[in-house]
Amino acid sequence: MELAYYSDYAVRLVNSEEPTRGKDSLTSVEAVRGLFGGNQSAARRATDADVTRFRSVRGRLRAVFEAADGGDETLAVDLLNSLLLEFPVSPQISGHDFRDDDGHPLWHMHLADHPSNATAGYAAIAAMGLAFHLTEHGVDRLGLCEASPCRNAYLDTSTNRSRRYCSDRCATRANVAAYRARKRLEADRAGDTGLAADSAQRTTASGER
Repeated sequence: MELAYYSDYAVRLVNSEEPTRGKDSLTSVEAVRGLFGGNQSAARRATDADVTRFRSVRGRLRAVFEAADGGDETLAVDLLNSLLLEFPVSPQISGHDFRDDDGHPLWHMHLADHPSNATAGYAAIAAMGLAFHLTEHGVDRLGLCEASPCRNAYLDTSTNRSRRYCSDRCATRANVAAYRARKRLEADRAGDTGLAADSAQRTTASGER
């Protein structure tokens, strides 16, 4: 499994809440288990107590994205380091489930967690994945969607560091909103120009009497 894959754990957890919309999908142990995706053996460790613990880790991960999005890379790194210290993992070489054409293992790095509970295991993987992404691509590759009121987290993997939205849907919505705003401004300016012209005509007509 590629180490970059683990960074999706962080995005997935952060985006389980939309603070500006007052939405939170992390309300049950089933929702917690759903965050693990295909890692069902880890998901089965989750209990009702993990709901509150997951929310706490979620807030701390969002703080990392907020610091990065705000341009404070030192704070983003400090916040992420605190998670790495609290939730450690052990890198291991693994070859399970992957074989080349000759049947030899395709060796790759794997993160083995040693959790006391499901939250600790998930937090360890999410924090380490985010750390790999940050050090490989830069702090400015961690962003929050600019399409108000979304503010979902995303990882910018574009070649020119141009990503600003969490999804194509938000990008389209923002572009439509910007287009409508431009049209309103143009209409307002046209109206002001018309009023000014009318006023000038009235002034000229008055002076000719």
